[in-house]
Amino acid sequence: MAVVDTRKLCKTYKIGSVQLSALCDVDLKIEQGQYIAIMGPSGSGKSTLLNVLGCLDRPTSGQYWLGGKDVSQLDDDELSLIRGKHIGFIFQSYNLIGQLNVIENIELPMFYQGFSEEASAEHARELATLVGLGDRLKHRPSELSGGQQQRVAIARALANDPLIILADEPTGNLDSESGTEILNILDRLNQQGKTLIAVTHDNGIAAHAERTIYLFDGRIKQ
Repeated sequence: MAVVDTRKLCKTYKIGSVQLSALCDVDLKIEQGQYIAIMGPSGSGKSTLLNVLGCLDRPTSGQYWLGGKDVSQLDDDELSLIRGKHIGFIFQSYNLIGQLNVIENIELPMFYQGFSEEASAEHARELATLVGLGDRLKHRPSELSGGQQQRVAIARALANDPLIILADEPTGNLDSESGTEILNILDRLNQQGKTLIAVTHDNGIAAHAERTIYLFDGRIKQ
């Protein structure tokens, strides 16, 4: 069974009296454990597709099954529950909370899933160690390098043991050495069976993926 399965997925925005088609008839299947890159020029629909796959937005028409469940037309509260339980996000800008330290940032998804304080702290320490930050647990984001902040973001994305991990230009704000380190971590996660979907302009990131999906004008071209 595919973890991600979209059929005739369309997303249209209305701007004044104009209908803008951001996605059109997107058919996409992603199996458990695959590493997928989504590429295309600016305005091709990459971010819109990421938002729909991440249950941040719903399609105008078509269907989207995530883990065998049709999530196409769920309401906002239902989509929020799906995101919390089944999706991990890694953003270009990290999206960490500056007032919280490494452990507390990683714990956030677990707080919303009802983990006990003791269980969430223990799991956060394990995840921090997994991404090489076992000696930075009490540091706040301002005390970390860009690469270290992205490691925290990766650990946070793993906190709910997600069905899929969505990465939006995960090395976009990093120097080449830090970017390589982050890609190596993503490779290891994929080798451990995690399903990764990366939206990127970078051919170097796409080279790590086993499939590359090219979007153009809201349609899959290749």
